[in-house]
Amino acid sequence: MAATLAGLLQGLEASALASAIRSSSWLYPFLEIVHILGIVLLVGAAFLFDMRLLGFSRKLPVPELACYLLPWSRRGLYLIVPSGILLFSTNAVALAADTMFQIKLIGLVAGGVNAGLFHRYIFPAAPEWRQGHTPPAAKAVAACSVVVWVLVITCGRLLAY
Repeated sequence: MAATLAGLLQGLEASALASAIRSSSWLYPFLEIVHILGIVLLVGAAFLFDMRLLGFSRKLPVPELACYLLPWSRRGLYLIVPSGILLFSTNAVALAADTMFQIKLIGLVAGGVNAGLFHRYIFPAAPEWRQGHTPPAAKAVAACSVVVWVLVITCGRLLAY
């Protein structure tokens, strides 16, 4: 299994697309910019939503805020995933072995699970929440979200050093 993964990573890194990105003077920086813009959209909207769940801006109804902010998070994800895969492909073998990258991936999975649990089990009851009131479970999910996204961003930045 490890040999198969190593071969896959080596093949990805040796691909024509990864080579083209590495050899281009503008393509890698362009992908980094797209990746960062995606992070801004995803995490910015998620943070604003999390802040509401944590008790800020209590006059804003959670369901309506979700309808406005969460599509922006999805749009950010649409930028992050392809640009992240392309960036990863240029140095797949070394990144896969890097502890910071591994922690970042674990954080991404944790963030996805956290969001999934919120939307599946907690958010459906949001229209029934009293104005300005957020249940403790929603606050816990929001706090977890903030911590996880800070961790993911930190690990991503530390990969550059």
